[in-house]
Amino acid sequence: MDRTSIIFGNPIDAKTIKKAEKSKAKFIRKFGDDTDKVYHLGLSPITQIPELGIQNLVHADEPLKLPENPLIVGNIRMGFGHYRIAMAIASCAKHMGRTPLWLDLASFDATGSKMIRSQNDLYSLGSKLSQKIGLFNKLVWEPMNSEGFRKITYNAADQKNAELLVPLFRDIPKDTPYVGTHVWPSQGAVHAGMTHVVNAIPDNWPMGLHLAEGSIHTVQTPFAYLGYKKLNGMAKHPLKPMPDGDLYRVGHYIDHELVSNIENDCAKRIERLETGAPVRFLMTVGGAGAGGDLYLAMAKHLMGYVRQGMAELWINFGDHLAMWEVFKKQLPELTDKARTFFDDYRGLCEWAETLDGASSGVTAFCHKDIFEAVYSTNLLMRKADVLVTKPSELAFYPVPKLIMRHIGGHEVYGAIYTREMGDATFECETADSLCDMIDTLIGDKAILRTMCERIVELKQSRVYDGGYEVVRLATEGRR
Repeated sequence: MDRTSIIFGNPIDAKTIKKAEKSKAKFIRKFGDDTDKVYHLGLSPITQIPELGIQNLVHADEPLKLPENPLIVGNIRMGFGHYRIAMAIASCAKHMGRTPLWLDLASFDATGSKMIRSQNDLYSLGSKLSQKIGLFNKLVWEPMNSEGFRKITYNAADQKNAELLVPLFRDIPKDTPYVGTHVWPSQGAVHAGMTHVVNAIPDNWPMGLHLAEGSIHTVQTPFAYLGYKKLNGMAKHPLKPMPDGDLYRVGHYIDHELVSNIENDCAKRIERLETGAPVRFLMTVGGAGAGGDLYLAMAKHLMGYVRQGMAELWINFGDHLAMWEVFKKQLPELTDKARTFFDDYRGLCEWAETLDGASSGVTAFCHKDIFEAVYSTNLLMRKADVLVTKPSELAFYPVPKLIMRHIGGHEVYGAIYTREMGDATFECETADSLCDMIDTLIGDKAILRTMCERIVELKQSRVYDGGYEVVRLATEGRR
């Protein structure tokens, strides 16, 4: 079915359609035409994170045999965000009696997979350049992420390219419950004729980029719901809205392990505040090291508090050790004394279990395995007092947050949302403002206590139930 020419009843102009067709043809010329191929899939346990019970869908020689009660989580690696959301959906699915299956569409030797990897490489390059070149960020990256991806015409091109993903779905029964945590896996599943597709939209800023007509769309916030319902700002003229039953506000996509322990974890944070224990800061530097200068400035500032026993610093370097080398060069006083867990996830887990007792100093961890690299933050999040993060997918997680400068204009609206919810600071864009906020969080106990109390209130209002609701929609259909 052609989903490029008309999107939710809104006709797309001929010039955009022609451009979309050229884009698809370009990828076929570059990576080959596998339109008629069937890629058989098999199951391989993801043993790195046994608590999630995920099976990986991988290339196989024989047709796929699904386990009982499957739910497929379609995803791609684009930074850590979409993987993290996929893990949250898998966690909730397991809790609800489903067998979560992991389908990373970028991991195969297929035309569609190569297309995804090439586009992801461009996005990663743009993200890095935006942090290094102010003029590029102002004139290209910010407008692209806030307005360029917003247009419904951008979705038209993606829909045409998503037709290249169909061969990867031919082994999967059409009625298998399926959740896409990036729009491309959602679009690919719809084009392949799958009938129980949920498109879990990550961002708070409504963008045409995230539309996958034919799926059930879910969003995390009221702001995103109205914006997507109206397709607000996606064209120069008003558009026909999304039909009833195609869009639901479900709440934040959070792992069952985190949601079920919110009251206990917040109570322990408040207890640490009241007993004068060091404030635990968890930094998510990640693989790309975006905002590296800001992380370095905060780490240097925090060292004074670490020496006084007033703070602890935990740093997740993701799956790239290069940023650790930068820290070693710039902050030897920090790295020389740091406890490290490099490709030692089991050791990190065992250390995390001891954190209910006294601990101190600096701890750094980095894992080549993507699952361990992403889930390390989840593991330590429950033990941390403050999560230091840009306003990406982590802005929605149930932990007090110190919000850094956004990367890409769409993230601005994650920062606005989380500060209004009361479980995070406002966006601190400079090193000075971040260090000043660190001083405030350590010196004024009422702020973190209030954030913890607010997180408990939000749980009682089911704000963090998005993962469970997404699984229900995929398995039970429209409400």
